[in-house]
Amino acid sequence: MQGFLAVYLREMLILKRRFWRQLAGMAVSPLLYLIALGYAMGGAARFHGRTYLEFLIPGLIAMSSMTQSFGIATDINVARFYWYIFEEFQAAPIRNAAYVAGEVLAGMTRALLGIGVILVLSLLFGVRLHYGPWLWLAILLNSFAFAALAVALAMLVKSHADQSLLTNFVITPMAFLGGTFFPVERLPPWAQKLLSVLPLTHASAAIRGAAFGETPGAYHYMVLAVVGAAFFVLALATVNQARD
Repeated sequence: MQGFLAVYLREMLILKRRFWRQLAGMAVSPLLYLIALGYAMGGAARFHGRTYLEFLIPGLIAMSSMTQSFGIATDINVARFYWYIFEEFQAAPIRNAAYVAGEVLAGMTRALLGIGVILVLSLLFGVRLHYGPWLWLAILLNSFAFAALAVALAMLVKSHADQSLLTNFVITPMAFLGGTFFPVERLPPWAQKLLSVLPLTHASAAIRGAAFGETPGAYHYMVLAVVGAAFFVLALATVNQARD
């Protein structure tokens, strides 16, 4: 437990030192999407009986929970390749599971902070949605999955530049194709089946359904839980390999 808290508190101290810069960075992309897409589309497009702005915000919540939690990979890589902090963790009496859990929780904390920014922006844009427990459960599961994936991939890359390539080829396509900006149901059946393997697709569906006051299908939560557990095991395996 002490090792877990040490890893987590280290990340939180780093976040505290650059809190306002981080907060501003978290607000830029959602604000641009809300202005460029939400207002530009206006009331011309309606999905599920909602305006496009109402449809967009749950998608931005899903996307932000993914990108912000996955962003912990950048901090891990900086610590590995420039500060050599990971070598200190290797020498310290900290279990690998504690290290992974601490980094994953740090990624989830970053995600929750980014979502808080989006919720404030949604209020400023006059959008009122339902933010009940089903929505927060989907957010936590999605954040957990991508934070665990971030730890796993951060241990596999050989340089900081490689991490950028993984983000471009894994996270960015998923952000645009995971049902965040448009309904997946509008795509051809073959595309729907292809996108159904993406965890963000299930996160978007669960978060949007909960935000609209519906009860999302349990299937979405099961997929996110299974994927998150698999990514956590993968992260643990890559940390074990890196320490060897």
